[in-house]
Amino acid sequence: MRILITGGAGFIGSTLVDRLLLEGNEVTAIDNFDPFYPASLKRANLAAATSQERFQLVEADIRDRTKMHSVVAEIKPEVIVHLAARAGVRPSIDDPALYSDVNVTGTVHLLEAACRLSDRPKFVYASSSSVYGDRPNSPFRETDSVDLPVSPYAATKKACELLAHTFHHLYELPVTGLRFFTAYGPRNRPDLAISKFTSLIDQGKPIPMFGDGSTRRDYTYVGDIVDGICRAMDHCSSYHIYNLGNSNPIDLKSMIATIAAALGKRPIIEQLPEQPGDVRQTYADISRAQSELGYEPTTPFPKGIETFVAWYRGQAVSHS
Repeated sequence: MRILITGGAGFIGSTLVDRLLLEGNEVTAIDNFDPFYPASLKRANLAAATSQERFQLVEADIRDRTKMHSVVAEIKPEVIVHLAARAGVRPSIDDPALYSDVNVTGTVHLLEAACRLSDRPKFVYASSSSVYGDRPNSPFRETDSVDLPVSPYAATKKACELLAHTFHHLYELPVTGLRFFTAYGPRNRPDLAISKFTSLIDQGKPIPMFGDGSTRRDYTYVGDIVDGICRAMDHCSSYHIYNLGNSNPIDLKSMIATIAAALGKRPIIEQLPEQPGDVRQTYADISRAQSELGYEPTTPFPKGIETFVAWYRGQAVSHS
């Protein structure tokens, strides 16, 4: 198939690119190499892909409406996987206008471009578990209300879900939204907790632990997330939303202990107040994705952390 992936140089995007190329697809990735984290890391993510004839990279910003329309019109993709976004809950509090511009306006440009094609492509896009807000009841189900986001980032993801439905309604665009639950694994963004904590523990530096360590996240291995995306691509029709999680939340103290064990080192913990915009837990009910997509995460958290730590050490060796 001809597949267009936005955010294709990122953590999840580049892992998806590699899988789709391995399966024989023609893949075009769009990325603007935003300085949110070093562009060199993103380019390294695509090192294997760029050597393949069936891959092309377009360096562009999804906020550039003209460019998005021209790329989609030229490629005529059969599937668009829209992963590009300004990421991060806490940073979105400091610059909500930027998050709205990138995440919402950028998504509109891709939806518009898709609907201009006479043969409507499948449109699969990344939403987030953050749309569920800070709720005590769990697990989180796709039928739950998502009207009370607690960060600008979460609000933009909810807005994108609404826009996707609008374009489906108006233009019969087949759209599938995927609510990712805390992805981790090789190529993990350096700003995410698992990456930061691994580096700090390895260096013998204190770990900033916000709160008492009881907050829980449904950590989901990137390979499982990518498998869910591929299944969503195959099944994309009409309008659907799915949780892609592991359905096994891990508390913050246990997460730190698991990383320390994989490194063979003792963590130094610095306890700090809870952060605004954070939620107490994320916990995916994945029964809909299991029954309709055949999605089944297979990577236990300790195994995923071992794989990540092995990758992290390989990176350290390659840069030494």
